[in-house]
Amino acid sequence: MNTGTQSGQSLPARAGLGLKPEHIGEIIATEPEIGFFEVHAENYMGDGGAPHRTLSEIVARYPLSLHGVGLSIGAERPLDKAHLARLRRLIDRYQPQSFSEHLAWSTHDAGFLNDLLPLPYTNRTLARVSAHVDEVQQAVGRRMLLENPSTYILFEDSTIDEIDFLDAIAERTGCGLLLDVNNVMVSAINHRLDPFAYIDRFPVERVGEIHLAGYDETVDGAGDRLLIDAHNSTVADDVFSLYRHTIGRTGPVPTLIEWDNDVPAFAVLLAEATRAEAVLDEAALRRDARFSRRA
Repeated sequence: MNTGTQSGQSLPARAGLGLKPEHIGEIIATEPEIGFFEVHAENYMGDGGAPHRTLSEIVARYPLSLHGVGLSIGAERPLDKAHLARLRRLIDRYQPQSFSEHLAWSTHDAGFLNDLLPLPYTNRTLARVSAHVDEVQQAVGRRMLLENPSTYILFEDSTIDEIDFLDAIAERTGCGLLLDVNNVMVSAINHRLDPFAYIDRFPVERVGEIHLAGYDETVDGAGDRLLIDAHNSTVADDVFSLYRHTIGRTGPVPTLIEWDNDVPAFAVLLAEATRAEAVLDEAALRRDARFSRRA
């Protein structure tokens, strides 16, 4: 287990938004009521320029969550030391309240694949991913959160259940988990599983952040329902119902609205965050009522 990392200050248990360049001017001018903003780390790994000027203004006003998409934690090959060094500089510069990455791989030999690809859940993969998570945490000096994937295939050689796999990584490394509720819905529908049963088994005590997003829907070759993790629309009603169920288990947890494609006006994103914030407020009231009864 990695004991040489620090978690740092936590995000507020509120709703946040992904920071989009087209909205930054409006955000700085109006300072909307929002819990936090999240950025993709790889978009800010240059040394200077407009991205850093604007992000510095945002960080002066709001808590920051840093979400990586390029570490390729599940890859067979070693982690990219130069990428880790850039990530460490970025974390040192902005001191985000949260840092997270994906349970996925995106590199092979000398190439980089513009996708987050799934892994077989085996003891061999578990050892490799755990070693990589340990290496990341030591390199950046922070506890990280690892996100559950959205998947479209299952591996015949998997011998470990996904929840058990994530829980084992967290147990071995001391990392936390990022619970993407939309990913749960996408994977469950695609594999004919019960998304509510998945949430009921998930180790919610390890969850440091939740993600919500929209999905696309089509059918597969057999005519069955197929969901795509598209991040291009409002959170679907079934995902939002699953989110309410999740917050019923976790209590209030920082919740991000992800909308990365076909980005709408900022007001649309703010409305989605307000919708999630209402669920968090309800959970906080229930928690406070329980504490009052015990006092």
